[in-house]
Amino acid sequence: MDIGVVFQCDPPAREVVALAKRAEAAGFSHVWTFDSHLLWQEPFVIYSQILAETERVMVGPMVTNPGTRDWTVTASLFATLNEMYGNRTVCGIGRGDSALRTLGYPPTTIGELRDCVTVIRELAHGRTADYRGRQVRFPWVSGGALEMWIAAYGPRALRLAGEVGDGYILQLADPDIAAWMIGTVRRAAERAGRDPAAITFCVAAPAYVGDDLAHQRDQCRWFGGMVGNHVADIVARYGADGSGAVPRALTDYIAGRRGYDYAEHGRVGNTHTDFVPDEIVDRFCLLGPVSAHLEKLAALRELGVDQFAVYLQHDDKEHTLAAYGESVIPALGGAPSPAPAPRIGPDVPATAG
Repeated sequence: MDIGVVFQCDPPAREVVALAKRAEAAGFSHVWTFDSHLLWQEPFVIYSQILAETERVMVGPMVTNPGTRDWTVTASLFATLNEMYGNRTVCGIGRGDSALRTLGYPPTTIGELRDCVTVIRELAHGRTADYRGRQVRFPWVSGGALEMWIAAYGPRALRLAGEVGDGYILQLADPDIAAWMIGTVRRAAERAGRDPAAITFCVAAPAYVGDDLAHQRDQCRWFGGMVGNHVADIVARYGADGSGAVPRALTDYIAGRRGYDYAEHGRVGNTHTDFVPDEIVDRFCLLGPVSAHLEKLAALRELGVDQFAVYLQHDDKEHTLAAYGESVIPALGGAPSPAPAPRIGPDVPATAG
């Protein structure tokens, strides 16, 4: 199982680059970032610097969307980075949430997402794409490659991931829910005539290594609020019982939800996440000592999860990053860190990000 890490693009950008370098030194395979340009800095600018200062990590958004950039621009960004640094990018993509809603726009349609995935992938590979009825290509791309990993909770998006995605991203780490979601994607792939084994399955969730569970829960409760905000759209469409569209465990806990403030999106101490019970935080996240993390990761790996991506948004980033490099990644078969991770300079606080 690969282990990735997800950062927010808070200023200063050099701090994100420094954390990415630490992640590579610790043995992480992927460095992901949020992509909401009104809330954080522009990730593609930061990707260029991360790639320039690392040697092997893959980078990409978790997740981008079809609405905030022209699809050909997004494809060009990836293709240019790949030409410069050797096909070291991956595109996580979904219908859009914070990036679009903060502009006053709704998420895009499933049809738009399907078309966008195809256009970006074809162009990044150097092939011709049908873009809104016009045949377009990048004549300068040679030997390009880009995988498109689709983030989804709802039934239509899960079906799309199985039909056209190179990978599937599930943003929560509950094994029971993961089994349901992964099974749905696999069945969709089979119905589309695809080999389900060809799809990369990625689970992303906060991870916090330590012994103070009460503190860890409070630091990671924001994630239950973020997931609940996504699930609210599904409830609005299919009803509170989910009608079988998603597991009841996802729909039941948001009954006390009272809206969402994007100014606090992905932030510790959110004032709008008091409806999230401890049970949900424990189910969705990885908390406690290293042994607890290894136990849940082993369960996820048994389900076919190929990568776990650590959301590192809490007050002890450096310790959790180091613990994963020293104890978790080697235990899961990854290469141990070749040397101690370099210290972040005094001008880059280790707990920020």
